[in-house]
Amino acid sequence: MQPTADKEKCYTYADYVKWDDGNRYELIDGAMYVMEPGASANHQGVNGELFRQLANFLLDKPCKIFHPLFDVCLNAGGDNDTTVVQPDLVIVSDLSKLDGKRCNGAPDMVVEVVSPSSARMDVLIKMNNYAKAGVREYWIVDPEDKLVRVCLLKSGKYDFTDYVDVETIRVSVLDGCAIDVKQVFASLA
Repeated sequence: MQPTADKEKCYTYADYVKWDDGNRYELIDGAMYVMEPGASANHQGVNGELFRQLANFLLDKPCKIFHPLFDVCLNAGGDNDTTVVQPDLVIVSDLSKLDGKRCNGAPDMVVEVVSPSSARMDVLIKMNNYAKAGVREYWIVDPEDKLVRVCLLKSGKYDFTDYVDVETIRVSVLDGCAIDVKQVFASLA
């Protein structure tokens, strides 16, 4: 089914799963957003290296890591949820939030690799929704500027630190995990 963007309608996950026109969508507070059709080689390389390092760290640990196309219903509303996102990477330690199709509620960590067309969405709109939902750690990775913004949730708001030209960054929600940032950006064309 091809969805019709109706600015007056509040869409839910039940609407979202019916959209099968070949496009990717996200819902933010019931509003429909069409996602860009494909990721660049730099986006894929950075995301792939982050996934590799995090997945290797999580071997034999009671956490799960997911990459696109994985749905996160941020408000834990299941079929009635009005905010459904597909982050680049998701880490979940509370496995009761997983129902076989999606994550219901805030993951522990979300990573978004930004592109020029997604920066506003990732830096403003999604950041506010992730904080409101209780995502404890949010990374915004910018391959173009070789920058990683690490946002840590404190009292319902994010405190953030920007990292440029560093060797490693510690992952706060994963005790003992540090990402080799030089290796992450080594894949750039």
